[in-house]
Amino acid sequence: MLASEAVTPPPPHPSHKPAGTKHDNAPVDPYTYHDGFGNHFSSEALRGALPVGQNTPQVCPYGLYAEQLSGTAFTVGRCGNQRSWLYRIHPSVMHRPFEPYNAGGHGIVGTFDSRTTETTPTQIRWLPFPIAEGLDFVDSLRTIGGAGDTALKSGLAVHVFTAERSMDRRAFCNSDGDLLIVPQQGRLDITTEFGMIMAAPNEIAVIQRGMRFSVALPDGPSRGYILEVYDGHFELPDLGPIGSNGLANPRDFKTPVARYENTESGAAEWSVINKYQGELFVAQQDHSPFDVVAWHGNYAPYKYDLAKFNVIGSVSFDHVDPSVFTVLTCKSAHPGTAVADFVIFPPRFEVQMNTFRPPYFHRNCMSEFMGLIRGEYEAKKGGFLPGGASLHSMMTPHGPDASTVVNATTRELKPGRVADGTQAFMFESMFQLRLTKWAVEHKQRDLDYYKAWQNIPITFNPDQI
Repeated sequence: MLASEAVTPPPPHPSHKPAGTKHDNAPVDPYTYHDGFGNHFSSEALRGALPVGQNTPQVCPYGLYAEQLSGTAFTVGRCGNQRSWLYRIHPSVMHRPFEPYNAGGHGIVGTFDSRTTETTPTQIRWLPFPIAEGLDFVDSLRTIGGAGDTALKSGLAVHVFTAERSMDRRAFCNSDGDLLIVPQQGRLDITTEFGMIMAAPNEIAVIQRGMRFSVALPDGPSRGYILEVYDGHFELPDLGPIGSNGLANPRDFKTPVARYENTESGAAEWSVINKYQGELFVAQQDHSPFDVVAWHGNYAPYKYDLAKFNVIGSVSFDHVDPSVFTVLTCKSAHPGTAVADFVIFPPRFEVQMNTFRPPYFHRNCMSEFMGLIRGEYEAKKGGFLPGGASLHSMMTPHGPDASTVVNATTRELKPGRVADGTQAFMFESMFQLRLTKWAVEHKQRDLDYYKAWQNIPITFNPDQI
């Protein structure tokens, strides 16, 4: 039995549609959500399922069990403390022992050292990763690279998924960190303990540490990218002199409403696959793990539509730093420096005068992993394709390709649009990323990537300013 309760808001007036939102013929999200980022939400699929005035009464309404899910230590200050109370039919502890899952056969890495990964400062690009025949979301996961160690709760990882089929009576849980999921091809219909999320290309979904979820593929095969952080949680970047509005606005984040499955004990076996210290384990149980009838708290999954990003940019001269395109950040202990930033390059106006408008040539003290959801990236219109990726490692030179340079230095500068129909993104990190053997040796690695810069015209003339 499925049950949910939520008030469906009226459709927005056409004049309220912000520029750059999805086309009218895009599939409609069938689910309803709570609005806001980091809020304390209360959600019931059955009226009265939440206890009144306390978290753990002797007997919960409807005979449910109370269970706390902690996203931070108990003693973290109130401004950063994250936890939720779940009221469920079965306590989640009702499963059989975990056993190794696909031992040695999965493609996930959780410790990035010389035994498990390789390293190179060379600029790397991958053509689109092919769909993995017959595999679901979990089994298709492959680690491209990362840094640190899950056991030390330090570092991050970058993964891709290339799923062909939906998960069937299977749930996934990550004990190692938070997952920021970027679908590139096909929607993800995500069942979580907190409710349902539909994540389409040009949207993201964030599933935090310890939350169980399952992924169905309503559009068939699906491909995308995942940024995993081992310490801390994603938050909105500080706006500084921008003010109190702009970039990703809190009201545009969507958190699911309570919805539950009540399955008869013993009717069907469920598999709960747990990623723990970079390894996969599986436990069997005789009921659905998605039997949470009500919940309240501020530790919950969410999604965000990238088309709602309020772009900030230069309206005078020069190409501003890409940090102004940051959607979410996972801060480090060093102020102003991130374990990971999620940055996008959305459709926008460009009006800078007497300016080299593409992204400038750069050597960075951060690592930059880029992916393309759709369209053509403004600095490399060619081999950088949707479903592919690139990595520019710490202090490795990078920048626009030769044809972009020629166009940018010779065209007449007029106010205009850039990146319409395009969405590129970047995972940027303070860590130096090591690559898995799978990524280094992948047949889709573009070994000719370096040629993108070889024909940049050299125009130096010491006799002419």
